[in-house]
Amino acid sequence: MGCTMIIRVLMSIAGLAVAGLAQAQDDQRRADWPTFGNDAGGSQYSSLDQINTKNIGKLKVAWTHRSGDFSEVGSPTGGSNMEVTPIQANGMLYYCTPFNRVFALDPATGKEKWVFDPTVAKNADGKPLLEKPKRAMTCRGVSYWEAAQPEAGAACQRRIFKGDAYANLYAIDADTGQPCLDFGAAKGHPGYASQLDYDNHGQGFAGAMSSPSAVVGDVVVATSAANDGLVDAADGVVRGFDVRTGEMKWEFNPISADKSDQTGAANVWTTTSADIKRGLVFLPTTSPSTDYYGGERLFDIPLSDATVAVSTETGKVVWSYQTVRHDLFDYDLVGHPLLVNIEKDGRRIDVAITQTKMGWLFVHDRETGVPLWPIEERAVPQSDLPGEKSAPTQPVPIGIDAFAGQVMKRGDLFGLTPIDKAWCQREFDTMRYDGMYTPPSEKGTLLFPSALGGGNWGGAAFDQASNMLIIKSENLASRLKFIKKVDGEKEDKVPGVDYLTRPLQGTPYRTEGEIFMSPLGIPCTPTPWGTLTAIDMGTGKLKWQVPLGQVKKFGVTIPDSFGWGSPNIGGPIITGGGLIFVAAALDEKLRALDLASGKELWQSKLPVPGMAVPMTYMAGGKQYVVIAAGGHSRVETPLGDHLIAYTLAD
Repeated sequence: MGCTMIIRVLMSIAGLAVAGLAQAQDDQRRADWPTFGNDAGGSQYSSLDQINTKNIGKLKVAWTHRSGDFSEVGSPTGGSNMEVTPIQANGMLYYCTPFNRVFALDPATGKEKWVFDPTVAKNADGKPLLEKPKRAMTCRGVSYWEAAQPEAGAACQRRIFKGDAYANLYAIDADTGQPCLDFGAAKGHPGYASQLDYDNHGQGFAGAMSSPSAVVGDVVVATSAANDGLVDAADGVVRGFDVRTGEMKWEFNPISADKSDQTGAANVWTTTSADIKRGLVFLPTTSPSTDYYGGERLFDIPLSDATVAVSTETGKVVWSYQTVRHDLFDYDLVGHPLLVNIEKDGRRIDVAITQTKMGWLFVHDRETGVPLWPIEERAVPQSDLPGEKSAPTQPVPIGIDAFAGQVMKRGDLFGLTPIDKAWCQREFDTMRYDGMYTPPSEKGTLLFPSALGGGNWGGAAFDQASNMLIIKSENLASRLKFIKKVDGEKEDKVPGVDYLTRPLQGTPYRTEGEIFMSPLGIPCTPTPWGTLTAIDMGTGKLKWQVPLGQVKKFGVTIPDSFGWGSPNIGGPIITGGGLIFVAAALDEKLRALDLASGKELWQSKLPVPGMAVPMTYMAGGKQYVVIAAGGHSRVETPLGDHLIAYTLAD
C-alpha cells in the first residue's frame, strides 16, 4: 500500500473516530437534563421518546427517594415547600431540599451517592461552612459546571452550585460532595461566595437565592431576593462570579445609582436563562419597592418588571424591555424567558419568550430585542389614592392570544349555590374594578389577574417540531385595600401576614388583602381556576386550552368533568414522545397529556401534591420521568419529601 493510500486510510479512521466521539457526546447530552429547563435557554423540552403516546399506559414507579427534609407550619423550622427540579449530569441526579442540603443519587436506582450539608461540611480550619439553625427555605434547583480541560486527579473539576437563604453560593465537588475550598477563599470563607460581602444598597434582607444560578462558560450568575415591603429595600443586584475562585467579575443593578437610596428590589427571584453562543444571561426582574404603593418612587425605573439581556462577560445591559410601567400590582416577571427557535413568517428566528402574570406573552428577537408581535401602549385606569400617580398607559402585545383570564364580569362570578354567588356579587359591588391594571385604593380594589398570575413560576415549555408553546396559568382574583396609617403608629406593630397584607414600611399606608373567596372558602373567580394552553408560535393563536387539575372541597375531589381546574404551582415539560408531563395542581397527581390535543393519556397518584417542574433523562438504557412531591405550606397542602421516578414496566 502506498504512502498516500495509508495517509488516506488513517485520515478516514481519524474522521470516523471524531464523528463517533461527537455522536457519543450528542447522545449523552440528549440523555441528560443538566440545567433547570434542560438546555441553557430553558425550553423545558427533551427529545427523548422511549416513553411516548403509544406506551404511556405502561409507566410505573421505578424508585422513590426521601430526604426526611420537610416540616409542618408551626414547627421550629417552619412550614416547608418542595419546588425543586433535579438535574442529571456527570452520571448522577442532583437535587436540593428545603433544609439546605444537596443529594447526589444514582439515576437508575435512586440510591444516595453523597449528601452535602453546609452545617456539617468543614472548611480548612475544621469548622462548619455554615453555623446557622436549620429552617425551611425554598430551593428550586442546583447548577452544574465542568472544566473544559479538566486536570487529571484534581478535585472540583466538576462542580455543583447551590444558593441559600443566607446569601451564600456554595461550590460542591460534583463527584464527591465535598466543598470546593478554593471558591470564596480570598474573601475568608472557603467553600462559598457571599452576596453580603458587597454593598446591596438598601435595607432588609438581601442576597437570598431560591432559584438555581445560570452557568455560562466560567461564570456563575447569582441572583438575589429583597424585601419589597420596604421603601428603600436592598437593590436586586445580580452578580457574576468566577466558577473556580468565587471572585466577583461584575454586578448588575436594576436600580440606577442616583435612585438607589429612594427605592430597591426589582430583583430576580425566579429562574434565569442563558444564550451560550451570544454570551448573554436573561434576567426577569420584579417590581420595585414598595409593592402596590409607588408614591415614594414617582420616577422611571426602566429595568424593573423587565426582560433584561446582560453580557456574561461584563454585566452590561445589551437590551431590555419593560412589561409593566410603574408597577402598582406586584406584576413582577415570574419565570425565565424561553430562549428558543420559532418558525414565523416563513423563517426561523431565535427569540426570547417572556410570560407574564397578566396573561400576555412578549416575544422578542433574542439578539436585538425587537418585538415579533407589535406592542401598543393602551390607556389604563388611574389611581385615586392621595400621593400616588399611575402610569398613563401599559404595553399590550397585539396579534398574539392571551393565555389566562383577563376580564372579570359580575354575572360570571362563581358560586357553589345561588346564595354563595349572590354574596360574591355583593362584595364585587363594594370594590373598585375598572378592568386589568385597576390601581389599589382605600375603597378596596379587585385585582384580576392577581399577583399570583396569570402566568407564574415554572409555567412554560416549547416544542420546536410543532412550533407550540405549552403554558399553564392560574385564574384567581384578589382583593386589596389601602389603610391610612394613624399618627404615631409603629410600623413594626403591624406584622406582614403575606404578600397582600403587609405594613409597607416607609409609606403612609398599609395593605390588607386576600384571595376573593366566598364564605364557603371557594373562589368567586369564574372557573377554570387553572388551565394548560397550547399556542402556535407561528400565528400566535391558541391551538387548545384545557382545565388543569382538580380541587378538593368538603373532603370530595371535584370530578374532571366539572372543568374547574385547580390553583397551581410548578409547570410542564414536553418530550419527543409527543407528551406533556405536568403536576403543579392541588390534586396530588402527575399527568401525561397528548401534545397535539391536550387530552389526558395517563395519571399517577402522588403521596402529596407535586408543586414543581418534572424532568426526564436516560439511565441504563431506560427513560425516566421524575417529579418532586413535597406539597407547599403556603397553600396549606399536605407536606412530604418524596422524589419519585417513573419508567416503563419491563
